[in-house]
Amino acid sequence: MTQALLWAAGGTGFTFFMTALGAAAVFCMGGRLGEGFHRLMLGFAAGVMIAASMWSLLIPAIEQARGSALPAWLPAAGGSALGIAFLIAMDALLPHLTPELLRRDGGSHRRTALLALAVTLHNIPEGMAVGISFSLAARSDAGALPAAMALAFGIGVQNFPEGAAISLPLRQDGMGKGKAFLIGALSGIVEPVFGLLTVLAAGAVEPLMPWLLSFAAGAMLYVVVEELIPEANLRHDHETHSGTLGVMAGFLIMMILDVALG
Repeated sequence: MTQALLWAAGGTGFTFFMTALGAAAVFCMGGRLGEGFHRLMLGFAAGVMIAASMWSLLIPAIEQARGSALPAWLPAAGGSALGIAFLIAMDALLPHLTPELLRRDGGSHRRTALLALAVTLHNIPEGMAVGISFSLAARSDAGALPAAMALAFGIGVQNFPEGAAISLPLRQDGMGKGKAFLIGALSGIVEPVFGLLTVLAAGAVEPLMPWLLSFAAGAMLYVVVEELIPEANLRHDHETHSGTLGVMAGFLIMMILDVALG
């Protein structure tokens, strides 16, 4: 057990570090940039989340569900529906729970809160997946350690643009660099927390992974459709295409990382 916990702590600690490294992109920026760059960053965040929900969450959920008593599509569809319902409820509650937290208008605050929440939810099953892989390697098959390390490396590299996808839009909304970095970095702290918890309860958690993965996917897709793409593009004139280009760039980059490192 101790070895499994140590290995899982190292793997998920790396994935958290990469999230924080991506969030640190705010310190490389100068002052407040133009509205076009703001829309580009929101679009980039949307593209990253679309690709992550497909390749990192829904496809693995379907693959893990194959061979079970239920149809392979049921956990993906059911979990996604639960994730969407959860975010709809949070969408309604958040403005009342924290009315003046960021001293911005309600729409911007709601988008900020939902974006951070969705990416954080997405990181939970990723941390659990790393925890399970290191637990199996430590308890039964030490030859599986390279595969567990490769999984942690792949998720860590994918987390870099996710950290930036949170912190950069926050910075463009006028938030201070330190606070934007902190929120972006903390979205990844759930990975070591849930990774270690999964090691302690590996047998009970593993059958639920398809539902957890698809739950996070549904939550992410809700935020993309409800908040990010409209704010990046549809609520503005179409003299520029920065929001659309941001979506395409984020989607392609995350897709390449998921497929190449998956």
